[in-house]
Order: sequence, then C-alpha cells, then structure tokens
Amino acid sequence: MFFNLNSNKMFFYFILFFSTLISVSANSWLGCWIGLEINLLSFIPLISNSKNLLSSEAALKYFLTQSIASINFLFSILLKMIVLKNFEINNLISILINSSMLMKMGSTPFHFWFPNIIEGLSWFNCFILMTWQKISPMILLSYYMNYNFLMIIMIFNVIVGTMGGINQTSLRKLMSFSSINNLGWMLAALMMTENLWIFYLMMYSFLISIMCFFFNMMNIYYINQLFIMNMKFSLKMFLLINFLSLGGLPPFLGFFPKWIIINFLIMNKLFIISFIFIMMSLIMLFFYIRIMYSSIMFNYLKMKWFKNFMKNYLLLIMNTLSMISLLGMIISTFMFM
Repeated sequence: MFFNLNSNKMFFYFILFFSTLISVSANSWLGCWIGLEINLLSFIPLISNSKNLLSSEAALKYFLTQSIASINFLFSILLKMIVLKNFEINNLISILINSSMLMKMGSTPFHFWFPNIIEGLSWFNCFILMTWQKISPMILLSYYMNYNFLMIIMIFNVIVGTMGGINQTSLRKLMSFSSINNLGWMLAALMMTENLWIFYLMMYSFLISIMCFFFNMMNIYYINQLFIMNMKFSLKMFLLINFLSLGGLPPFLGFFPKWIIINFLIMNKLFIISFIFIMMSLIMLFFYIRIMYSSIMFNYLKMKWFKNFMKNYLLLIMNTLSMISLLGMIISTFMFM
C-alpha cells in the first residue's frame, strides 16, 4: 500500500468510518453526540505515536479541543430540550450548536488548534483530518443552521485561510490553511444545497488526496525541499497543475465547484461575498504559483547528487491524476457553450 497501515490501525480506521455513519444516521441529538465521541476516541490512537513527540502532542491537543467542543454541543442539546418555545434562547442555542460543530471542523474563529495539530501528523492522517473528519460536523450543522452567523463565519474562513497561508514554510500548515479557506466555500455550498456541498467535498477530497499522495511518496514536508530535490520536470509540472486546480484556476478541474458556488451567490445577489471569495482565491493562487515558480526556476548545483528515484507505476499514476485535472479544460468547453 502507498501508506503503511498495520492491522491495528485498520481496525481503528474501520471504527472511524462507522462512527461517522452513526452520527449522520442518528435519530436524536444524543445519538449524534455518541457518534462524534466514538469518532474522537477512534482517531486519537491513529495520530498518537510514542516514538514521535509531535504526534503525541498533536493527539493531546486534538483530544482537548474536541472534548471542549463535545461538552459545548452536549450542553446545547440539553438546553434545547429544556427550552422549547423561547425564540431568543433558541437563536442562542443554534449559535452554540453551530459553534461546537465549527470547532470540531477547525473553522474560524476556532481554527488555532488546526495547523498545530496537522504539523504533527503523517500525510495520510492529514488527509483524514482535512476531509473525512469534516463530514459529520457539516451534516449536523445543516440540521440546525443560523444563516446570519454562518454568513459571517464563511467570509472569515476564506480570509483567514488565505492570509494565514502566505508566509508558511511548512507544506502541512499550508495545506491546513488551504483547508480552512475551502471550508468557507463548503459552508457557502451547504447553505445553498446539500448536493452542491457533496459535489464540492468530493472534488476537494480528490484534489487534496493527490497532493497528500505526492508529498508522502516524495517524503516532502517543507517548501525548501521542493527547491533542493532534483525532481524530474514532469513531476514539477504535475505538482503545478494540481496546485492550480486546488486553487480553482479556470479551466482546471478544481474551478468547477467554485464557479457553481459563485454563480449561486450572484443569483442570490450576494455580490460583496462573491467578490471577497474571488479575491481570496486569487491571493491563494498567487502563493501557490510563487512556490512552484521558485521550485522550477531555482537550480541548486551543489545538490545534484541528491536524486529521487520513483518506480514507473507511481509515475504512471501521477501522470494519470494530472490528466484528470486537465480534463477540466474539456468539460469547461462544453459547459460555457
């Protein structure tokens, strides 16, 4: 396998998968809370590693933040059971429930734990935390949404995710701020239709899985490794295509879900929000292109001995994935006709 998983870890990943299904398919708020707790307790053994202090610290931080969010969620649902008819208190309860779900996802303004925890994880666990761990909180969020509150949150997500990633040298932190930025787009999709949110999540999961797979294969964790490593030009172009697709540059594949969301925002006359989303996407593309421009143009003669050998079937997989991202050009031709 591309990611080294033993039988014990596979068991915990199995529980992680079913805990999400429990929380999504529960008939009561208490059942949702139980599913979230099982999810929390199954993910901690996966990220903790006695040989790595960063992983142990990440597991402890993750446990503490998720426990606070779970306590807040449990308090909110108990308060909802006691107070049924008071409109003002119901509005406060909806904000509390939304806040606890946003904290579980690592959304702004509860995002401070998210980049620090990602820094101590393997690339496979980073992928799980950035994609799968967002599913159950997002679906629970859709049950009891406070639209005015979430409108502000999604704008802050897009801004903070963009500004936080500008001066990062760690690729894992860069991906975490990119995840916060994309979370703003996901919230916008969720507030429109659930089908659009599912489509955006699937596209984002596909693109982020390509990036995590590539970085795991090349054993890359920091931006300067892209400059130093003597990679083939085709691999650098593969990385550039996927960075541009993740940033949402037309006509790549990652542009389509963002284009649909912007279309919905304009149809609902939310012009200022759509303008903010587009401007933040341009800034994201700026520092993605800055990274790739430097890695393609810089030439470290002293490091020419440091070769990177990759098996042919891995190169074939990466070329296939980059071709899928380029398929966006063909689809865009038919969509805009």
